Amino acid sequence: MRTETRDLNREENEADSKRRWVDYSSVGLMFPVSIAVGFALGYGLDRWLDTEPIFMVVLSLYGVAAGFVNLFKVTRKK
Repeated sequence: MRTETRDLNREENEADSKRRWVDYSSVGLMFPVSIAVGFALGYGLDRWLDTEPIFMVVLSLYGVAAGFVNLFKVTRKK
C-alpha cells in the first residue's frame, strides 16, 4: 500500500515537472515571436503610412510587454 502511494506521488511529480517545463519553454518561444510580430506589423504600417520608425518601435515595445505579461502569467500559475 505504501509503495503504491509513493509510486503514484512520484508519477504526479514527474507529470507536474513536465508540465512546468512545457510552460516555461512556451515562454521562451513567445518572447521572440511577440517581438517579431510587433516589429513586422510596425514595419508594414511604417511603409504603408510613410512614417519611418514610429510604429515599428512602438509595436516592438508592445511585443516586449506582451512577452513579459506572458512570462508573469506562466510564473504565477502553479
